[in-house]
Amino acid sequence: MSSQKPDPAVSQVRLAAAVIVTAFLAWMAASVVGGRVGLPVRYAFLIDMICMAALIWALVVLFRVWQKSRDNGV
Repeated sequence: MSSQKPDPAVSQVRLAAAVIVTAFLAWMAASVVGGRVGLPVRYAFLIDMICMAALIWALVVLFRVWQKSRDNGV
């Protein structure tokens, strides 16, 4: 077994990727289910905003990781 600590940047990228995939899947599922059950528009809009907030958060995390790696010369 290796006793090396994982790079924090790698774990942040993995977390951001998981958030992106989950947000898109939730967005698509909510659109399908909402259309079939007749979800009011205000709830559909709320789901859209939550998913977009998750995507923006993930993009900010990825941008910060990219900046940090660029500054370190990696």
